[in-house]
Amino acid sequence: MAKELFNKELKERLEVPNLYETDGKEEKETIVKVRFYDLCSSWEWYLIEADIKEEGVICFGWVVGFEKELGYFSINELEDINKKFPRIIRDEEFELISLADLKKKYKEPYRPYPKL
Repeated sequence: MAKELFNKELKERLEVPNLYETDGKEEKETIVKVRFYDLCSSWEWYLIEADIKEEGVICFGWVVGFEKELGYFSINELEDINKKFPRIIRDEEFELISLADLKKKYKEPYRPYPKL
């Protein structure tokens, strides 16, 4: 069975805000709390906010895929991918970073993978 990517204990330990709690904050004040990445592609998900409900975990953050953009993603969908082959990983060594600084890193010409 694949390792759980995100849960209530991690949300509390990292003090992840609920959805919309950082709405209106400047990017330099908005802190990215968790990074997930795909071992089989260049996709990455940077969690800023999350709500844990009975039906699943919905997150808001910086998503790097076909585009680089702020958006919503589901932990349940990432875990569903892992049921067949565990390829979505939570970066255990990720250090908190502001959204403004994270976006700057993506403007640099070279970025080592998978660490920031």
